Amino acid sequence: MPRPPHLRTARLNSGSPRRRTVLKAGGTLLLSVFTALPARAAQILAVRVWPAADYTRVTLENDGALKTNHFMVSDPPRLVVDIDGLALNDTLKSLVAKIESNDPYIKQVRVGQNRPNVVRLVFDLKEKVTPQVFTLAPVAGYQHRLIFDLYPVNAVDPIAAMIESGNWSTPDAASTPTAPVQPGMPAAGQVAPDAVAKMEAQIAQGTAPLQTPGAAPATPRPQSPAGGAASKVTRMITIALDPGHGGEDPGAIGASGAREKDIVLEIAKRLKTKLEGLPNMRVMLTRDGDYFVPLGTRVEKARKVQADLFVSIHADAFIQPSARGSSVFVLSEKGASSTAARWLANDQNKADMIGGVNLGNHDKQLASVLFDLSTTAQINDSLKLGKAVLTEIGGINRLHKGAVEQAGFAVLKAPDIPSILVETAFISNPDEEAKLKDNGYQDQLADAITKGVRRYFAANPPMAKGRLT
Repeated sequence: MPRPPHLRTARLNSGSPRRRTVLKAGGTLLLSVFTALPARAAQILAVRVWPAADYTRVTLENDGALKTNHFMVSDPPRLVVDIDGLALNDTLKSLVAKIESNDPYIKQVRVGQNRPNVVRLVFDLKEKVTPQVFTLAPVAGYQHRLIFDLYPVNAVDPIAAMIESGNWSTPDAASTPTAPVQPGMPAAGQVAPDAVAKMEAQIAQGTAPLQTPGAAPATPRPQSPAGGAASKVTRMITIALDPGHGGEDPGAIGASGAREKDIVLEIAKRLKTKLEGLPNMRVMLTRDGDYFVPLGTRVEKARKVQADLFVSIHADAFIQPSARGSSVFVLSEKGASSTAARWLANDQNKADMIGGVNLGNHDKQLASVLFDLSTTAQINDSLKLGKAVLTEIGGINRLHKGAVEQAGFAVLKAPDIPSILVETAFISNPDEEAKLKDNGYQDQLADAITKGVRRYFAANPPMAKGRLT
C-alpha cells in the first residue's frame, strides 16, 4: 500500500544535512559533558599503625592502586608524602589519633588536602629515619595497601639489645676479676646446676669432650691457669624463639576469633621466662610485640646473636576443622615428608606476601638456602632437637604425627643453627582453640618445650665457639 506523501517527506528529511548537523552537535555536547566529569578518587578503607623498636609501619588500605611521592625534611626531621588520586575522608583523618605517645619514631602525623586530588601526609619524627614506601597488591583478605616503613638510621642490633637487657656478658665483664665459678658449684642464691650447666662448665674448663655421644673422643684442652678467664665464665647457650606472624599478618584465625599471632607470642614469652630460669641460658625473641618480621629477617636475627637453637612457634589451621594435634617440623632438602607437611610449609611461606615485604629492598638470598655440608649437619641436629621436643609435647597433647616431619619452611633455613617449627595445636579445631586460649595450657606447652630443650642438650652438649666480631 503506498505511503501518504507527508510520511514520505518526513522520512526523506530525517537524512537531510541539517538533521545530521543537529545530531552531530548534540553528540559532541554529550561527549564533552562526560569528559568533564573527574575520575573517581580512590577511597581509604582502613588505616593501621604497628610501632616497634625494629621499625614503625603505617598501612593505608584502599580500593585502588595509589601513586605517591615522598621526601625527607630535616631540622626538625619530617617525612612528607603526597598521594595522588586520593580523596580525604574520615578514615584517613583517623590516622592522626592512631599515633601513640610511645611510638619510637613518630611524634605525630598531619593529614590534609594539598591540592585537588592530592592528599599530603606529614610525619613529624622523633629522630631521623630511613623510610621505605611501597605498595602491595591485594592478597588474602586485604585490598590494595600503601605501606610506610620507618626504620632507624642505625638499625637495632639484637646483640646490643640483649646486652642492655642483661642477657649477654660483655668482654669487659668477662675479664673483670671476680670470684671464679667452679664447675658444678652454684653461685650464691642459685639452685644447683643441672646436667646442662655441668656440661657447660666442663666445656669451659676443657675437661669434657665436645663431640656428641657416639663420636670419636676429643683431645682434652689444657687446663687454664687458676684465675684465668675460662675458670670464671662458662659458655652461655643462646636460644632464638620465633613467634610466627605478627602485625599485618594475623596468621590463622579460630572460630571464636582467636588469632594465631597473639597466641604464639604469649606462648613464646612464657617459654622465654622458663628457659631463662635455667642456668647459662639466654633467649632472644625475633619479635616481642605485634609487628611483622619478614621470614629472612627472623633467620638473620638468630644468626647475629650466634643462636645455638632456633624454635619457631605456630598454631596453624587446616581446611578441615577436625584436624587436631601437635606437630614438630624441621627443614627438608629432598621435599616434604607428607602432603600435609608440604601444604603447611607452602602456607607458612606466604607470610611475606601477607605481612608485606618491600620486594625492591628484599634480600632474595635470605629466601633461598644453599644446601651444603653445614646444612646437612643442621638438619641432623634439628631432627634430634625435634624428637626431644615432640616427646615432651606428647605428654600434654595428642600428636598429629608420631614422628618429626620435614618440609621446606623458609624460616628454618639457617644453615648453621639447629631449627624446629612447633605447631602447638590446630587453632581451626574448636576444642584445640579453647586450649590454646587457656593460660594453663600455654604454661604446659612452655614447660614441655623447655624440657625438650634440656633433653636435647643433655645428649648433645653445645660446641665451644668464639664471640661475634
